[in-house]
Amino acid sequence: MEGRLEREAGTESWWRDAVIYQVYIRSFADGDGDGIGDIAGIRSRLPYLAALGVDAIWVNPWYPSPMADGGYDVADYRGVEPVFGDLDQAQALIDEAAALGLRVVLDIVPNHTSAAHPWFQAALAAAPGSPQRGRYFFRPGRGHAGELPPNDWRSVFGGMAWTRVTEADGSPGEWYLHLFDDDQPDLDWSDAGVRAEFLSVLRFWFDRGIDGFRVDVAHGLAKDRTLPDLGVDEEGLLRAPDRSSHPHWDRDEIFEIYRGWRAVADSYDPPRMFCAEAWVSSPERLSAYVRPGLLHTAFNFAFVRAPWQAPALREVITTSLRTHACVGAPTTWVLSNHDVSRHVSRYGRPDQRDQTAATDARSTAGRIDVGLGRRRARAAALLMLALPGGAYVYQGDELGLEEVVDLPPEARQDPVWVRSGGRERGRDGNRVPLPWARTGPSYGFGPAAAWLPQPPHWAALSVEAQESDPGSMLRLYREALRLHRELWAGAGELRWLDLGPDAVAFARGRGVACVVNLGAAPLPLPAGEVLLSSTPLEEATLPSDAAVWLRTRPA
Repeated sequence: MEGRLEREAGTESWWRDAVIYQVYIRSFADGDGDGIGDIAGIRSRLPYLAALGVDAIWVNPWYPSPMADGGYDVADYRGVEPVFGDLDQAQALIDEAAALGLRVVLDIVPNHTSAAHPWFQAALAAAPGSPQRGRYFFRPGRGHAGELPPNDWRSVFGGMAWTRVTEADGSPGEWYLHLFDDDQPDLDWSDAGVRAEFLSVLRFWFDRGIDGFRVDVAHGLAKDRTLPDLGVDEEGLLRAPDRSSHPHWDRDEIFEIYRGWRAVADSYDPPRMFCAEAWVSSPERLSAYVRPGLLHTAFNFAFVRAPWQAPALREVITTSLRTHACVGAPTTWVLSNHDVSRHVSRYGRPDQRDQTAATDARSTAGRIDVGLGRRRARAAALLMLALPGGAYVYQGDELGLEEVVDLPPEARQDPVWVRSGGRERGRDGNRVPLPWARTGPSYGFGPAAAWLPQPPHWAALSVEAQESDPGSMLRLYREALRLHRELWAGAGELRWLDLGPDAVAFARGRGVACVVNLGAAPLPLPAGEVLLSSTPLEEATLPSDAAVWLRTRPA
């Protein structure tokens, strides 16, 4: 592994083809024995991440928070939640990661704060129409006595998106907007003070040496200030807006905000980067976020939504590359994260004929073939890492972990579960702490039981168990990431190969090809040297649900 990061020419655009590992801090490694992951745990596992071969880590929110939504309810953007550590430990992590050649990307949550944030507490204490309330969306209610919410907007987590406050004199008062949990009031980004505050927050962390931010709900900051009714009964966590001029998702006014952010990032040497979490309606719309002077990258959720079918994947890849090339930005591929079902489970659904099958593994546990999902996940990893652009690996992807769908009700903490009255399982199942060892109260996650229970069979999927297995998912990821730098990073555009309707096959660079067989029958391979395969090969054919990297002419 390379040593300390150097500020050399050519490193400013490192993010264009980087592989970034997502650390869900509560579930990565527990350093102090309280059952919850923390900064000390991450620091202890930095050598593992360096040996894995990733370029950077993205750490989910570590800010002070009441944890109503796993840290996405931020009470102080310039601090560290004591459960996770403190600012000194955060600085040590940033420095130690750099010494190992790893960059650090943090999460920023600009759409809403915690209800415990000093700003919101001041707003509750202030009068209607005050500057303090102007930082949020406080509005009088409808109805004879204001007893009805200001409009029909729904919370992404279930229920209505408005909560009524009790005023200082004890009377029923105004309503405030929360597109997520009621402990997550939405900020009003038309307020100059809100904009100035976040520019200051960016500088606070950039000055401490972080390399960039992942922007939470990047498509949500701008709202139609007339707050018109939407006319829908529900909002989905992963649902893209299905109409133009949506009153609170993906509005054009948002781009002015990001121009200001980009100016701050570009003022540093080397420049810092942003990656947008933007659930939008099309690849064309996504590319608007990564135009020159705006954000650098954006998660390609169309790739997440695509079923395990060759025509669907070819279409997503072609359209994504074309639309991003039009604005000079790289495509950023992702298979799983802390919000979506793990792709081992998604791909384990035998029926992959539509996007629902590909994106939801939480409501139909009995129909999931985890063995099938792991075979497909191995192939998907080679596909993703061969494509032009960057990629994100969610912690546990490299171990082949599946969605844990049978968590006991009393263990679940996701507000989706709480607000739906237990009708929706929520996201706890993809946040179960990692298994590092074959034994122990939390399989090496820490010295005590973990905050979410781990399945006993994960002992066999632990890092310790997979280290010694040359055919394991972990060993596959390590070799794929090693070869990624050599074969694919900076290899140029993709050239499709016609190997039949069930194949996703392409060449890049100097005679290197990736072939994925999504059909039921073995696929004849073109002549070439096998560099890496997701499964053992027989003769010159590729089995079903498998992928291979080939050198088709001498280097």
